[in-house]
Amino acid sequence: MPSGQKVLAVVLGGGAGTRLFPLTHQRSKPSLNRHIARTYRFSGFSDGFVEILAAEQTPESPQWFQGTADAVRQVLPHIHDWGIDTLLILSGDHLYRMDYRKFLARHYEAKADVTVSVVPFVREQAEEFGLLKADPTGRILEFREKPKGQALEEMRVDTTAFGLSAEEAARRPFLASMGIYVFDYKRLRELLAENPAWVDFGREVIPAAIKDYNVQSYLFDDYWEDIGTISAFHAANLDMTSLLPKFNFFDTEAPIYTRPRYLPPSKVHHCEIVDSIIGDGSIINRTRLARSVVGLRARVEPGARIEDTYLMGADYYQSIEELRADAAAARPLIGIGRDTVIRHAIIDKNARIGANVRLTNEAGVKHFDHEAGCYYIREGIIIVPKNATVKDGTVV
Repeated sequence: MPSGQKVLAVVLGGGAGTRLFPLTHQRSKPSLNRHIARTYRFSGFSDGFVEILAAEQTPESPQWFQGTADAVRQVLPHIHDWGIDTLLILSGDHLYRMDYRKFLARHYEAKADVTVSVVPFVREQAEEFGLLKADPTGRILEFREKPKGQALEEMRVDTTAFGLSAEEAARRPFLASMGIYVFDYKRLRELLAENPAWVDFGREVIPAAIKDYNVQSYLFDDYWEDIGTISAFHAANLDMTSLLPKFNFFDTEAPIYTRPRYLPPSKVHHCEIVDSIIGDGSIINRTRLARSVVGLRARVEPGARIEDTYLMGADYYQSIEELRADAAAARPLIGIGRDTVIRHAIIDKNARIGANVRLTNEAGVKHFDHEAGCYYIREGIIIVPKNATVKDGTVV
């Protein structure tokens, strides 16, 4: 990075996340505020910092954030105070691991006004994303949002020019935008000020910038997943249980930290566990667990069988008094009850799943909403929402 350059990163962490309903019924897609506030506490001797910029209404901008570009436009007064030269804009709902120093280096080497990170895709994936066409030097020439048919074919690129082998280039000839960008800060201010009606980077700002500015591409040829759908969210979490997961939490070169919770180690009693991850503070008793992720403070009673499931756990432990009151009221405890079978599911936090329940979707239903909101089915995956109760003996 050129000496003297000041870079600020903005993580866009909002959105209703309708494709992730019911997981987003009580939370936004990334749900970052609490995690950031409790995790990222830098030393007073460091220049690094994290600040949460919430949506706000001002006389100049009376509306809430209308899109990605509008969100950045509205927080520009705060950003400007830091005296930056370069703005790195990231998305909070993608799963990947990138060395942003290389992304920035590409931006500076190309003397770019804007640099867009792209991933090479096969045809079946490409039609679901915004595609970019670039020349052999990496300069972006065209952008199209989710093209189909002939319009898709016209976006093919010779990706050998970006470092792919001839075989891989033939298999993945499309460049999809990752939705993350590096902007020269002055150019960004110009674009947003001159076009106040533009609210989205992908649909409006980037296509317009291609015409008048030096817009470059940065190829990212590694694991990247847009976890904005139930099936993608489910698959990405369960892949963590693989012997060699695509996203590796155990990479010593790039460790991932979270806030300390000071929970006791998990207690596992007479269980059969295959290819699974178990978070801290859980109690699992005489259970068969296969290719599943178990979150914090999960409680699983004897005889349960859980497969291909993300069990998020609980936000708190129930007291002895609460456990007795639930038992007296014949109400399931927080956790998974006796002899319950769960397959291909997502069980959100604080859910109460009774005894002898079968959540297996053996009929192969793709979409369903329970009238009382106890469970849903999306893309064939059963979802029990946060704080929901599934009564004893329920069969789904």
